[in-house]
Amino acid sequence: MLSTTVVHFQEQWPTVQKVRVIMLGWSRGQGHVTRVENQLFQEFIGVGKTSAMDIPIFIMDAFTTLPFKGNPAAVCLLQKPLSEELYQKIATEMNLPETAFVICKNTSDSFSTENANRVIVFDTLSGELCNRIRGDCIVMDFPIYTSTPQEPHEVAELVKAVVGDLPLEDLQYSEDSKTLLLRLADTCDISALTSLKPDPERMMKSEHTGKIKGVSVTIKGAPDSQPGYDFFSRFFTPWNGITEDPVTGSAHSILAKYWADRLGKQRLLAYQSSSRGGELDLEVKGHRLDIAGRTVFILQGTLSL
Repeated sequence: MLSTTVVHFQEQWPTVQKVRVIMLGWSRGQGHVTRVENQLFQEFIGVGKTSAMDIPIFIMDAFTTLPFKGNPAAVCLLQKPLSEELYQKIATEMNLPETAFVICKNTSDSFSTENANRVIVFDTLSGELCNRIRGDCIVMDFPIYTSTPQEPHEVAELVKAVVGDLPLEDLQYSEDSKTLLLRLADTCDISALTSLKPDPERMMKSEHTGKIKGVSVTIKGAPDSQPGYDFFSRFFTPWNGITEDPVTGSAHSILAKYWADRLGKQRLLAYQSSSRGGELDLEVKGHRLDIAGRTVFILQGTLSL
């Protein structure tokens, strides 16, 4: 069905006329598509204006098959490199956990040409990250990080700030990633994990030495029931300005090895139980880890600078 709505600007813009917006809706209430018809409004928001640089941008949700789930990320396609300051400004504007920039190696290259390569290697701050396509998944090659038992009394206040009075089955620390791993007791069910509400300020006050930069809370899964997750987890890192990361590939560099050793299997299915949630298909290969996941594209547009 078709409905018409008149939208008024706020009073601080008294000289701007009313704007008529046509709302095209579906009878099943799935959503609306908005088309702006008033030329004045188009000029006000800059539609049709030229810019010094137009950057194609995509927003996608990783480690999921559903929109608005998984880990949201932006990808910008660049014909030439930008300054570090501008990279950060764009990432800040996107306000997403990750913003990636793909740059043409040669000025004659075009993103309109299909890439026949099945493997792409990214040069990151933590080293090379190899990605390959496997069916409808993208597989990332991560390092394996080991963990060792952690003395409870040394991190008692931090543990309390994260899980409260919930019982623990195990407490480990990974020096490679500066991550504290908390395994809830097997008597806890998944609701104990999903209902956690860590206090980020208390976490940072209780640990300010720089030894710990992230806390991974995990619980044993139920591999015999569908979809058969081997373990669940959540990841908190207020020291990096993120209370909780929706889905964290790097956290599984520790979790995969930890659970592989205890479950006696190298292939694992994991679920990160944040409010968005995400599924990771893991395979431990010696000192390396394959992390596979699916991706949903939800937005395509142009960033005009």
